[in-house]
Amino acid sequence: MINRNDACWCGSGQKWKKCHYPLLPQTDLKGVAREYKKQFGILLKTPEQIEGIRLSCKLAASILQATCQRAKAGVTTNELNNFADQLHRKAGAIPAPLGYGQPPFPKSICTSLNEVICHGIPDDQPLVDGDIVNIDVTCILNGYYGDCSAMVEIGKVSPEKHHVVEVSKECLKRALKILKPGVPLNEIGKVIEDYATEQGCSVVNQFVGHGVGIGFHEPPQVPHHYNNIGIPLVEGMTFTIEPMINAGVREGVMDPKDRWTTRTVDGEPSAQWEHTVLITPTGHEILTLL
Repeated sequence: MINRNDACWCGSGQKWKKCHYPLLPQTDLKGVAREYKKQFGILLKTPEQIEGIRLSCKLAASILQATCQRAKAGVTTNELNNFADQLHRKAGAIPAPLGYGQPPFPKSICTSLNEVICHGIPDDQPLVDGDIVNIDVTCILNGYYGDCSAMVEIGKVSPEKHHVVEVSKECLKRALKILKPGVPLNEIGKVIEDYATEQGCSVVNQFVGHGVGIGFHEPPQVPHHYNNIGIPLVEGMTFTIEPMINAGVREGVMDPKDRWTTRTVDGEPSAQWEHTVLITPTGHEILTLL
């Protein structure tokens, strides 16, 4: 945990207590919320907002689980997309990716196969034995967002693919374990990159986790690699952790045609697992855990 007399995380050269020191300990939650909004643009959620986000996260997790169970050889990612879309509609929810961004994302979920790092667009190509696929679901339920993703191995996959899937999963697990008020945000990236490097993998630095709940993408950015964002975690923060781990080099290249699909530059496999989390007074809650 950062101390008041340590150098401020922002690089100003001043002590933290004279620079970006927030109102810790959290004796005045409204004051902390004002400071975090003013200093960092971070929205600390109210109990009512947290309950709305929690419900959306549970729905996203249930849709993700059901969709992953359908991911088998011979099934197309378009079929997975249509199934997930129907689950959203039945629950009175909106799939957040559909129409998002520029150019507008054309599908309701992301399906990223093999060497695709993220933002894979569902299509009519069937899954085959040996594929790995990340399925990413984000719901909007009653105006609140829930975001999660998981990997599925199709049939028997290569040792290299299985390894990167397991390393990514363990990176997320280790990052979640450290979450509590006062922990600097950059400890998340340190824990992840320490382990991934130890396992002979690399951590993507082109994409990051993010605040979520009231909007799809809110401050703060949550890098999964080494960084100097030392903002202390505080009660009421909601954000994603979604380490993208590559078997080869960390760099990715975006498809120039669809301007979404991003693949590893060396064609090596990539894997990602994701949860939305809430920082609580004494630790954290995984909102997308069924």
